[in-house]
Amino acid sequence: MTADVVSDEAGLRERYRQPHPAVVAKVRPKIDPAAAAFVAASPLVVLATTSATGTDASPRGGPPGFVKVLGPNHVAFADLSGNNRLDSYGNIVEHPNVGMLFLVPSVGETLRINGRATITTDPEVLATTAIDGVRPKVAVIVDVDECYIHCAKALRRSGVWDPATWLPPEERTSGAEVIVDQFQLDVTADVVEADLEQDYQATLWVEGGR
Repeated sequence: MTADVVSDEAGLRERYRQPHPAVVAKVRPKIDPAAAAFVAASPLVVLATTSATGTDASPRGGPPGFVKVLGPNHVAFADLSGNNRLDSYGNIVEHPNVGMLFLVPSVGETLRINGRATITTDPEVLATTAIDGVRPKVAVIVDVDECYIHCAKALRRSGVWDPATWLPPEERTSGAEVIVDQFQLDVTADVVEADLEQDYQATLWVEGGR
């Protein structure tokens, strides 16, 4: 697409100042009490995984604290219903390194955890990660290598928590509209929207694999 490609770390670094020592030192090898409280307040996590053939970043959500802190070096969360493509979980089986980005509504900073994930059927972990009595078929445990706060600049620039910045409904493109366009369906987006809503209502709080 362009010939002006930065192809090595030296070429990249010469365009940026060195990070402040405090930014480098903020990375911790465990979850401290304040970070654990942040996890407990978070209802939404983006899980990033990789494999030999590609990458995946997908949201995981639940009531605040659905990701459980099992100790200073481990977090775990339940598998609830999805699309059964198993992109993230297949990647974990092949390549366990993961990144997690925890968000808390109205808070500009995010919490990042990097580590190595495993998929477990351990009864104790399944019981611990159950949500509103829904016991998962599997859970994901992450062995924490790094834990740190990410600054609020991106979320402030986006205005994501400020309703005044949100597009009015008539200017938003819905997921249903994208589906109709991608599959060239001979139905309106309203029909697809209704089907999606029916599925959400039926399966939102059931264990994965349905």
